[in-house]
Amino acid sequence: LEKYLPRPRHVEIQILADKHGNVCWIGDRDCSAQRRHQKLVEESPCPAVSESLRAQMGEAGVRIARQVGYQSAGTIECLVQDDEFWFLEMNTRLQVEHCVTEEVYGLDLVAAQLRIAAGEKLWFSQADVTRRGHAIETRINAEDPAQNFMPSPGKLTQFQPPGGFGVRFDSGYLEGDEVSPHYDNLVAKLVCWGETREQARRRALRALGEFKIGGITTNIRAHQLILSHPDFIAGQVTTKWVENVLDLASLGETEGYESLQPADSPTDTQPESAAPESGEETVEETATVEVDGRLFEVKMWLPEGPSQGATAGLAQTRKKRSKRQAGSAGAGSGTIVAPMQGTILKVLVAPGDAVEAGTTVAVIEAMKMENNINTLVAGEVSEVKVSAGTTVSAGDVLVVVR
Repeated sequence: LEKYLPRPRHVEIQILADKHGNVCWIGDRDCSAQRRHQKLVEESPCPAVSESLRAQMGEAGVRIARQVGYQSAGTIECLVQDDEFWFLEMNTRLQVEHCVTEEVYGLDLVAAQLRIAAGEKLWFSQADVTRRGHAIETRINAEDPAQNFMPSPGKLTQFQPPGGFGVRFDSGYLEGDEVSPHYDNLVAKLVCWGETREQARRRALRALGEFKIGGITTNIRAHQLILSHPDFIAGQVTTKWVENVLDLASLGETEGYESLQPADSPTDTQPESAAPESGEETVEETATVEVDGRLFEVKMWLPEGPSQGATAGLAQTRKKRSKRQAGSAGAGSGTIVAPMQGTILKVLVAPGDAVEAGTTVAVIEAMKMENNINTLVAGEVSEVKVSAGTTVSAGDVLVVVR
């Protein structure tokens, strides 16, 4: 039987091993903030691992590498819970998140891997490996977290990364480039270092707030939400935390999240809305609306009475639609369209089939992710416009339900 861990953290050990028998472990990384078992935020060192457990994990990583005669940079992945760890797998390569280790330990791991491949001996011992400060990496992906992290390919109409002391930005894109639907949706890596974890966290929030990117929807707001959450601040994130605890429907809200303003900066002033000049009793309400993939807060004056609270219903509708990840042309529409460019993997209905609201009618693959396309209405399928293998663009009709 395999042990079940209800609250695991994903923690990994970086190792370097040369062909002369020398092996060193270069610290640990916490990669627990995930969705669909894919990492979103990584940091070094893990805030929930004791120094004793960290040393045990590092020594175990060295033993694994020696046992198989490994030569190169490698990553030992583990699950951690209640001050115990279990070996998960070894990746015989550098990871996307190797940057946080570089920032904390002052080593160029890419160069180290090449020097080992060239036959060089490790030029340091385990005693020379020293940690300084804390680093946090956020993966900037072309995806919409408010729509279950649906892929969002497109042209980068604006791309102005942040900077400043302790901020590292790695990317292969420039303004004007096209983010293709055929490859991984990683656009950039934002790595922030600090003398303490709290300084690194605040620096990351400031940098995320300064990052200007247009033309695609990204997960920047989700990162701000994660880094501002009390659980993350306390270092209490597990591998299911993003999916089970984080309220992604609140991405349009500004109150209560320090991340929406750069740290130590004045809050922008907003013009007050004016009440309508009429004799009718009205009440001011605020609604969050989505326009071209971006969220805005809109103030409005509504008649006092039964219509009051309409915006709450609108917000609730938006939450339900985001969870369904629907591709309908509009609320209550039986015309189901592709929400993105991609390839049809499966068609799950045929003409004449009866469907309920929320039924998955097709699966689209885009940016290495499978996305269920659901109907928002119940009825009978009258038309199926695509088949497995069809390439579709955003807005193409897939299925019609009458």
